[in-house]
Amino acid sequence: MLTLEKFEKASDIVKQVTNPTKLVYSDYLSAQTGGKVYLKPENMQYTGAYKVRGAYYKISTLTEEERERGLITASAGNHAQGVAYAAQKYGCKATIVMPTVTPLIKVNRTKNYGAEVILYGDVYDDACAYAMELAEKNGYTFVHPFDDLDVATGQGTIAMEIVQELPTVDYIFVPIGGGGLVTGISTLAKMLNPKIKVIGVEPAEAASMTAALAAGEVVELDSADTIADGTAVKKVGEKIFPYVKENVDDVLLVEDDELIGAFLDLVENHKMIVENSGLLSIAALKQMDLKGKKVVCILSGGNMDVITMASIVQHGLIQRDRIFSVSVLLPDKPGELVSVAATIAEAKGNVIKLEHNQFVSTNRNAAVELRITMEAFGTEHKKKILDALEKKGFRPKLISAKLY
Repeated sequence: MLTLEKFEKASDIVKQVTNPTKLVYSDYLSAQTGGKVYLKPENMQYTGAYKVRGAYYKISTLTEEERERGLITASAGNHAQGVAYAAQKYGCKATIVMPTVTPLIKVNRTKNYGAEVILYGDVYDDACAYAMELAEKNGYTFVHPFDDLDVATGQGTIAMEIVQELPTVDYIFVPIGGGGLVTGISTLAKMLNPKIKVIGVEPAEAASMTAALAAGEVVELDSADTIADGTAVKKVGEKIFPYVKENVDDVLLVEDDELIGAFLDLVENHKMIVENSGLLSIAALKQMDLKGKKVVCILSGGNMDVITMASIVQHGLIQRDRIFSVSVLLPDKPGELVSVAATIAEAKGNVIKLEHNQFVSTNRNAAVELRITMEAFGTEHKKKILDALEKKGFRPKLISAKLY
């Protein structure tokens, strides 16, 4: 059972390994929603995610014999680091099975905490099945990333901190993967104040909790293909599911494209790096009427590799019409390039990439192609630049934009 006594005990224990993640008020998101929006920055934990809470509390409940056998778990990355770090603190061996697609930053950090890492399978569920096999074969103690009530208790300590800091909170938005985080937070939140609404958020392409709630029981999805790799789970936990049914007020779905915009919002307005799974709570805000409400969004993690980050930024700028590319055909004679550049400059556009192709036509006097990638302030400014080029007779044609 999840009890208030256990949550209180866990809150004291996890303080040994967690950084204080005080709520951050967001002027930007508050203006967007009409409510008062606060961020719970679990991306600022030492391991880069909230998962250390559940892992450390779980290990604290094990016997010496269970620890001495060695720990094993499966994870897409954040639970892996939490278990590895907690195991290091307790001086016990940890083996972590991670999907082969796990970002390198998560793999390396897990190894740096002293754990043995095994890469197996395409998604978390494959890795988990293999970890369970190894646990049975070698006698390891398995620490489940979400389908464990002690783990969920550790994660729920976040709710204790939120209510202590903001007792009048109306809504808490929580990312959902396997369901351990939302179980702990929703259960404790309802114990502390039944009026608090807890909203779970899933990636639309890995909506395993939504499917389970619709069926009334845990079901397995055919796939979990989403950029929110930390929540790419095909089947939620059996043990925690009854708590979700009882305590979670709603579950919202977010498309991958919406996470891209949320990433830019936090980078530009809060200077925070939050991984795609951690952005689910932000991206879902627009789906509800939050005017006059006090809202806390859980930023569950910040472990994003720089290559993914670069890709997200590029796609986000293109998505918001702040980067776009055009093709114009020009006669191959002096002054044409200068004329195009001057037109863009007059419209306050900023050229960031230029490609000049003299071989687009066999008759170079008739036409050479100029491909221009430029920066704008947004959709209206982009339209202004295109109109300016059109008026000068350049007939710009929009093409796929690429920064790299």
